[in-house]
Amino acid sequence: MVYQTIELEVADQILTITLNRPERLNTFTDTMRLELVAALDHADEEDNIRAIIVTGKGRAFCAGADLSPGASAFDIDAVRAPVRRLSDGKVDYSDPNVRDSGGQLTLRIFKCLKPLIAAVNGPAVGIGVNMLLPMDIRIASEAARFGFVFSQRGIVPEGAGSWFLPRIVGVTQALEWCYTGRIFPAHEALSGRLVSKVVPPDQLLPTARALAREIAEKTPPVAIALTRQMLWRMLGADDPMEAHKIDSRISYIIGRSADAKEGVMAFLEKRPPVFKDKLSANMPDCFPWWTERTYK
Repeated sequence: MVYQTIELEVADQILTITLNRPERLNTFTDTMRLELVAALDHADEEDNIRAIIVTGKGRAFCAGADLSPGASAFDIDAVRAPVRRLSDGKVDYSDPNVRDSGGQLTLRIFKCLKPLIAAVNGPAVGIGVNMLLPMDIRIASEAARFGFVFSQRGIVPEGAGSWFLPRIVGVTQALEWCYTGRIFPAHEALSGRLVSKVVPPDQLLPTARALAREIAEKTPPVAIALTRQMLWRMLGADDPMEAHKIDSRISYIIGRSADAKEGVMAFLEKRPPVFKDKLSANMPDCFPWWTERTYK
């Protein structure tokens, strides 16, 4: 696939996705959404890809939605196509055109089977910051700036940010940032737990790559994919029994796997493990457990 708005590079089993509209500060378009989703689909299907880094080209990570349509930038009827109406003239909210494009991206990131590391090189605003939320680890350059600017644009947080943000930083911090819509620096993002680390600009990608290599070289892909989904999805569980059900099912299957046996023997023999199970062949039969078919 030829990409117009992103660049892909694979090295050392790490896929680096670079947002590539530097002349427009990597502002988000529907083409970018489609290309990012396609890149994540490709990553999930490729056993050789063990971790993903997402960053931006130029001086921005992503400066939000592309506002070149002007006043109608957020008017779906104007920028896509008129949304269907019911016989009484009310909006048919089942029309796929109603769906928020940023949310379609963040939901795809949420479903990803590979660990995602955000390397935030510059301003991340609006959907540019919301797309970071379902990524697992967020590392910021000292040059990064963040802003949940929706209120200042006359709209509400999108990209499923109302679900992700309070779970990451707490509801009080989330509300302050969303109410004010102000731009804040990397050190405030760190103190507010939006990012886990702030580093000099020239250390951003090396730091992200070192972490990605540690995952790729030392951990089994099946266990990591399951761990990612278990931790994210249990954020919405209403009782620890729900986690216990999933722990038990997956532990039964994976405890009998070649990777589990290799992990134990490598520890006993004091050597690095060599994990060989693959996502394409060795995922437990109870996955995905959240579907009606497997999760009673």
